[in-house]
Amino acid sequence: MRCRSDAGHRGRWGRISSLWGLVLGAVALIAALIGLLWMGGPGEEPAADRITMFCAAGLREPVERVARAYTDETGVEVDLQYGGSNTLLNQIEINKFDSADLYLAGDDFYTQEAVDRGLAAEVLPIAEMRLVVVVREGNPKGVESFDDLLRDDLTVSMPSPDQAAVGRAVRQVLEGQADGEGTRWDRLEEQVTRSGVFKPTVNDVANDVKVGAADVGIVWDFTAKASGYRDDLDPISLPELDGPPNLVSVAVLHASRQPTAALKFARYLTARDRGLPVFKEAGLQPVEGDVWADRPQITFFCGAVNRKAVETIVQEFAAREGVEVNTIYDGCGILTGRMKTIDDQRTDLGFPDIYMACDEYYLENVKEWFQDAASVSSTEIVIVVPKGNTKVSTLDNLLEPGVRVAVGQPDQCTIGALTRRLLAREGLYDRLKEKQGQPGEVVVEKSSSALLVPDVVTGHVDAAIAYHCDTLASQDAIDVVRIDSTLNQAIQPLSIARNSDHKALSRRLYNRVTSSPEAFTAAGFEFLLNRPSPIATTPEAEDAARVD
Repeated sequence: MRCRSDAGHRGRWGRISSLWGLVLGAVALIAALIGLLWMGGPGEEPAADRITMFCAAGLREPVERVARAYTDETGVEVDLQYGGSNTLLNQIEINKFDSADLYLAGDDFYTQEAVDRGLAAEVLPIAEMRLVVVVREGNPKGVESFDDLLRDDLTVSMPSPDQAAVGRAVRQVLEGQADGEGTRWDRLEEQVTRSGVFKPTVNDVANDVKVGAADVGIVWDFTAKASGYRDDLDPISLPELDGPPNLVSVAVLHASRQPTAALKFARYLTARDRGLPVFKEAGLQPVEGDVWADRPQITFFCGAVNRKAVETIVQEFAAREGVEVNTIYDGCGILTGRMKTIDDQRTDLGFPDIYMACDEYYLENVKEWFQDAASVSSTEIVIVVPKGNTKVSTLDNLLEPGVRVAVGQPDQCTIGALTRRLLAREGLYDRLKEKQGQPGEVVVEKSSSALLVPDVVTGHVDAAIAYHCDTLASQDAIDVVRIDSTLNQAIQPLSIARNSDHKALSRRLYNRVTSSPEAFTAAGFEFLLNRPSPIATTPEAEDAARVD
């Protein structure tokens, strides 16, 4: 009985457990569905209502104005925490798992440092600024030269080079100027240590001069124009401080749990019709910047051979940025032909913001519409034959009667143009065209490189001239015959359109592509950029990003 009772008891518990299991399972499923709805679907982060940015103290005034405007326009609150650029960077490094989303520094040296230390991903340029000396209104102490900063009757307030971007910039420019057995920085540092003061932020320096705690200070030019100082301070430009301008920039931190929201505010901050005019009013020299859009769209024309290498990169980039990338893969002859039909190369009419050709050949004919290109990768041009086929082992074999051949159409795709060039060098192209016109012979021309190897695999032809990277997926069905020629390489260039209203966004995609060697290697390319950097740009691209 006890056994039965026990058995019956276990049976009842078993039924109850099953019922509870069904109920709990249903609850878990509903919760999961609610969670997915709240998150907006797999791969998307939930909508943010607040983001946090560490910000160089000297930029407080314009940044607060932009942050308020962003909140008014989007409803997203922006928490700002201020400090010296280097102080903030050290704080970010110590608290790697803090909740900060962005880091805005007064010198791009620090945002690059954040990238190099693995703390930040994207870096967006904002504006430039220069060093000036400030004195109280009317210059009562008669400061006119660098040597005046060394006078014993003056008290100098100086931003700390170990805490503030402006202090580092002063040290950098003066360390390059010999003065006796040392440098001008040596003399100034000695003077400030003896009778002046080092301060953690540029605003502390400006306040010292404003309230009379110091006679002279060194600040950014826009600091002297800020509303809190312009009525009380006079700026003085000294040739000794006239080095390269410092670039203000903002970085998206790896610690951010909402990088898409962080990037959206960064785009707003650096938009030519949102944040940048505020920085200009504050006295900074803004970069060109993109046109603002809540969810911007860019067009990417991409030669078909590159698809296997870049498709995942583009998808991940678009998801992280929260943007649309309209990618069109096709033969480069078709792509460049389409470019030529678009009025004034306007991107709003479909001209690409960014273009990656299958070879430099098909960038050359449109290069005046693009910035300088990077040669990203290369792939070899080979003959492809069915597995075990012995009919074709040289280019000459393609001309033999009965050998069916597939090549690219030279006016539609790069592989066709490169094949024509290669065969012409060997004196074979005209003879192949003659064969094409003969009854019973098969010489087909394809509009895209992607269509060549399948013709061999399916037995439609005996040989095709194709990119080596296109053969990897069919190695069980084909053999590859290498071509001994100096023209057997295709090099894939990447460039940004001069007319694009989204050069900065396109440049970040450019940077993602050029810093992804593993994607190109896995797709069968040789990666040509030996030292990729997440924020690397061509010199022309950097110049183009700045306002003249």
